[in-house]
Amino acid sequence: MTEAELEQLGINVIRGLAMDAPQRANSGHPGTAMALAPLAHVLWTRVMRYDPSEPMWPNRDRFVLSAGHACILQYAMLFLTGYGLTLEDLKEFRQWGSRTPGHPEVHHTPGIEITTGPLGQGFANAVGMGIAERWLRARFGSDITDHYTFVICSDGDLEEGISHEAASLAGHLGLGRLIYIYDDNHISIDGPTELAYNDVVPKRFQAYNWHVQDLGESANDTDKLYRAIRRAMRVEDKPSMIVLRSHIGWPSPEYTDTAEAHGNPLGEEEVRKTKEILGLPPEQTFWVPDEVLEMYRKAIPRGQRLRRKWQKSFDAWQGDRSELEACLEGRGLDGWEAKLPTWQAGDKLATRKANKACINAIRDVVPGLIGGGADLTGNTGTDIEDSGVQTKDDPGGRLIYFGIREHAMAGVMNGIALHGGAIPFGGTFFNFSDYMRPSVRLAALSDAHVVFVWTHDSVGLGEDGPTHQPVEQLAIMRATPNLRVIRPADANETAAAWRIAVDREGPTGLVLTRQNVPVLEGTANGGLAHGAYVLADPDRAPQLVLLGTGSEVSVCVEAARLLEGDGIPTRVVSMPSWELFEEQDDAYRDSVLAGDVPKLAVEAASSFGWDRWADDTVTIDRFGASAPGTTVLAELGFTGENVAVHAKALLARKEGASA
Repeated sequence: MTEAELEQLGINVIRGLAMDAPQRANSGHPGTAMALAPLAHVLWTRVMRYDPSEPMWPNRDRFVLSAGHACILQYAMLFLTGYGLTLEDLKEFRQWGSRTPGHPEVHHTPGIEITTGPLGQGFANAVGMGIAERWLRARFGSDITDHYTFVICSDGDLEEGISHEAASLAGHLGLGRLIYIYDDNHISIDGPTELAYNDVVPKRFQAYNWHVQDLGESANDTDKLYRAIRRAMRVEDKPSMIVLRSHIGWPSPEYTDTAEAHGNPLGEEEVRKTKEILGLPPEQTFWVPDEVLEMYRKAIPRGQRLRRKWQKSFDAWQGDRSELEACLEGRGLDGWEAKLPTWQAGDKLATRKANKACINAIRDVVPGLIGGGADLTGNTGTDIEDSGVQTKDDPGGRLIYFGIREHAMAGVMNGIALHGGAIPFGGTFFNFSDYMRPSVRLAALSDAHVVFVWTHDSVGLGEDGPTHQPVEQLAIMRATPNLRVIRPADANETAAAWRIAVDREGPTGLVLTRQNVPVLEGTANGGLAHGAYVLADPDRAPQLVLLGTGSEVSVCVEAARLLEGDGIPTRVVSMPSWELFEEQDDAYRDSVLAGDVPKLAVEAASSFGWDRWADDTVTIDRFGASAPGTTVLAELGFTGENVAVHAKALLARKEGASA
């Protein structure tokens, strides 16, 4: 068998696996994987630098399958090249507990860089990876970081709005080393893409300031694919888009160029016919001859040589090791938390302003901190000072102006975090977190170490009115598994929240005020780490507990003073994070909540979910209003007097029920 014949056999084996796994699962997307088998072969054998024996080698090239529905293609390559997947794993495609789920999941399958899932996400994630790679290279040199990010995207990715936001940002920043291959197969689930889509993709990306190559009908021409990718890799000042016209499901006699090949197994008879065309044993499933496996497994010694060469350069590097290791490990320098500021009780400032103070106090001791705002950098307190601005000409800048691109900002942050080497943060108004929601959810699913900064956190923001005033967003974010939501009561709790955000893995959402709030006695004592803690207690056993978050904690303190004056001993609990509180043991939670003592929650947001902690609430189950923030809060009941009235009513009901 000649080298060319062996290469073609390998490509056809990939196509066979792409048919067999969905067929066995009776679920999946075979068509795209079949069409792109030659591209995958070229990437994994001729182009990408990786070491299957060390999948997380820092200087590996990154591969992002934004068209995540075609994951059987990636799983096939991970098996063939020796990442530890087996044929049994491929046979368990889309089954309970398998390592080959229906869309790629980072931390679940070796060799998967990021969880893409919904279309468009991987497109934005890769932009973040490109930023991270270039930033690390600018900061620490090419001996440490010198690699590329390769992306396969589909018409669905390009139709989703996030791709427009992310492509615009990538072109503006001039991110070279980003190589996107667009699978232009003209097919979507509904049928031909022409039903809803006739973008001229090359012109679109040229307008974004990308380097563009339109390869036309070249999906099976491995040499042409290789040359196009190498040309793209030589472009250092622009991201690259390679447009590839493919034929989904090729060479299936019945389903080539049909929607059926996109989202359904081909059927046993059609699989048999297609294998006959490809020269594969039609009656065998998951067939991988030894010579094909041997060809692909050459990736292991090749990757090990590349990694060992890099390791020598890494070991000889003469820069600041403590900074480098802190960046690569996503943490602060030893003792970094001592730089966090503190404030005196009685001071008054917005927690968004405290946020800015925290970022700039720790920027030198958390060297991987990088980020900014979505055209609201100053408003959200996310302007990291004296650290340069990330631009085409200053790739080492730490301040990123994301522009009015909330969704892309979140997707880019996920890419930066999961690339490794930085802790990204990004800010916008909390109400606009709705635009970020799909990417926030994937940050939680991926356990990405990102910090979402959401300010203007309630109706207290004032005159902009209900279109800008968040009400339901806290409930939405708290309902998201693995997302740590922290709404600090004051500046000191904001500083404590940043310690959690840096030191803990996974995503953190900081929910911060626009308006000034008082610094309270007792908030600098570390209670935030427990999620909820006793901020103020009466001299005798409490008859009532007031639970507050954010700006409403000071309202609870005022209400407790009024209640004490009326002979009702009242405990005030600051509860900045439900998630951190849930981590505590039953004894601690019971000690804070005072057992069966009646509890009233006070929060300028929806009441949804508070029934798990409180007997009643002073909350908002309507939209806000346009007026000065203090007026809106007062009109909606967030005053000490109104909270005291509700507390007395709760006590009366409880006493009546027990009589």
